[in-house]
Amino acid sequence: MNSFINKFSLEGKKAIVTGGAKGLCNGIAQALHDAGAEVLLLDILDIVEESAKEMAKEGPMVHAVKGDLSKADELDGVYQECLEKLGGRLDILLNGAGIQFRAPAAEFPRDRWEKIISINMSAVFYMSQLAGRTMLEQKYGKIINIASMTSFFGSVMVPAYSASKAGVAQITKALSNEWAGQGVNVNAIAPGYMATELTANMKAVNPKQYEEITSRIPAGRWGNMEDLQGLAVFLASDASAYISGAVIPVDGGFLGK
Repeated sequence: MNSFINKFSLEGKKAIVTGGAKGLCNGIAQALHDAGAEVLLLDILDIVEESAKEMAKEGPMVHAVKGDLSKADELDGVYQECLEKLGGRLDILLNGAGIQFRAPAAEFPRDRWEKIISINMSAVFYMSQLAGRTMLEQKYGKIINIASMTSFFGSVMVPAYSASKAGVAQITKALSNEWAGQGVNVNAIAPGYMATELTANMKAVNPKQYEEITSRIPAGRWGNMEDLQGLAVFLASDASAYISGAVIPVDGGFLGK
């Protein structure tokens, strides 16, 4: 029994979490840290240093790097800074950074489209590419991407977000096809409707839509940070060694209804 439980441990592992300064990804980073991983938070927010200090009060070391994932030409340098802080090894990459903007498709601003695609999708590939090179040399690694319900179906008022998350699902599968046989597992978590800053305005702006969505969720509620933590630790651990290329919903049963 002990040997089986030990497969869920991340003791001695090193992880990068993008978008980890706050919100859902901070909660996932905390779970990886609680499971024993040395974690690096990569975020554009100024609070990333403070978030790392708070998380490091107990357990393994926690590092912080401030970087703009929308600037593709800077990502090589940002990644190398992260890798150096982790001592040259990387076992886990969680691509969680993401942004949102709501507007009718006919009026959607081009600059918003480009920004969302660059952070939500392009940066996922570029960071995975950089981490993948490290992991392929090690012959070991876990890449976990944050997808969405919109990876499975279209939505309204969020064309760029929908496109980017559909792209994340296909990037996950494509990288898995190439790397699963070389010791690198690539999977995605697809959160359903989560109570976050990105969705908080829906309840106030469109209460009817909020109630319609809630009524369709068999679990009867929107998800939260804790609902993602267990799956993230599982996918980051050796307990998921034979899982790769999966896009796993965490949606309270929404897709099944």
